[in-house]
Amino acid sequence: MLDDFLTRAALAGVGLSLATGPLGSFVVWRRMAYFGDATAHAAILGVALALASDLPIGFGIMVVALAMAVTVATLAAKGWAMDTTLGVLAHSALAFGLVAVSFVPGVRTDLSAWLFGDILAVSRGDLAFVWGGAIVVLGLLAWRWQALLTATLNEDLAHASGLNPDRERLALTVALAIVVAVAIKVVGALLIAAMLIIPAAAARSLSRTPEAMAVFAIGIGAVSALGGLYLSLWQDTPAGPSIIVIAAGIFAVTAALSRPRA
Repeated sequence: MLDDFLTRAALAGVGLSLATGPLGSFVVWRRMAYFGDATAHAAILGVALALASDLPIGFGIMVVALAMAVTVATLAAKGWAMDTTLGVLAHSALAFGLVAVSFVPGVRTDLSAWLFGDILAVSRGDLAFVWGGAIVVLGLLAWRWQALLTATLNEDLAHASGLNPDRERLALTVALAIVVAVAIKVVGALLIAAMLIIPAAAARSLSRTPEAMAVFAIGIGAVSALGGLYLSLWQDTPAGPSIIVIAAGIFAVTAALSRPRA
């Protein structure tokens, strides 16, 4: 019988993959990798906000991640150079968060747990938060799936179909903020983007339809989480980075076996 903490960790990893699989597919399709990274880096500032105001950590992270995502989307709409803007905002938010935590009185916390995750310390409450957030993200993406696909394929086509691409972008922004809040306990702020991108990128070469890619991404994410936990217990390696190592290995295999696109 598995230890209780290991069961919770495995369930947290699988629950996270339910959200990161389909959302990561949109991140890959829309080439939003750096966008996701910037939002994830802002999570540390959310941790500082929550600790300073006695708010739940997840709530603080979600507020700041959403604010960062909306800021980036607003600046993009105004024509700002995205690579420079994202670089400035991502690293500035991370630095401000790390400094802000040090100023919170009476708080002693291990920042490495927030930077790289601590999935083996997931509590029952954390597990409920992960699965609750994953279900919300899945529901949001299922509700807006066709509209999101149309807006991703071609914004002019979306307008012609009576859709508002800005509204669909906002839906992805909200989903991304929720995933950041959910994932920080599992893989940490520095590795959230990898959990979004790598399983989806690996699934791309295995899929012929968008729906299949999302399903494969969920499966690869779940296998990565379980494999990473096994690697961590077997070799005493950090659990969060171990999950990403397994995901990267799966991506390498799928990339090597995939046929070049015509």
